[in-house]
Amino acid sequence: MPRIDFDALPDHGRLWVFPASRTLSPDEVRRTTDVVDAFLGEWAAHGVPLRSARQVRHAQFLLVGVDVDAEAPSGCSIDALVNRLRILGEELGVTFIDHSPIWFRDGETIRTTPRPAFRALAESDEVSLESVVFDTSLTTVSQLRDEELEKPVSDSWHARAFFRTAPNSAHGGNV
Repeated sequence: MPRIDFDALPDHGRLWVFPASRTLSPDEVRRTTDVVDAFLGEWAAHGVPLRSARQVRHAQFLLVGVDVDAEAPSGCSIDALVNRLRILGEELGVTFIDHSPIWFRDGETIRTTPRPAFRALAESDEVSLESVVFDTSLTTVSQLRDEELEKPVSDSWHARAFFRTAPNSAHGGNV
């Protein structure tokens, strides 16, 4: 099944966020979308084509979604996607697979930093509960549509993980 428009995915569609280790140039974004489009055009689970879509945000976040009503991806099909992105990353000199760093806004710039360095920024008040982070752990299209990719630390798991006193939230209590 050919790739579909991202807006055609249902809210409960499966989502993967693949953060690039650095901002991609316009040529790299074009190369990424070309490679991913070709892959999605052939992507299948146990021989059944997957109804899928992709989107790139901020030249740094590759989003891949699947309409699980049409066919759910299998472990092997997910592995194939991850492997293709690993190879593409090697070609571009970036990684799309490492979710351990923290992506956050510093003014209009998107910064990437290791978790211990982000903790140090929090302890020195260089980032606060009002700072904007990118949550690469989203798993459904509805989370993306609810604008949960980019949000204040206070509304994210980052508050509990990196701040001594996190606000009470639906995600848990004080740290």
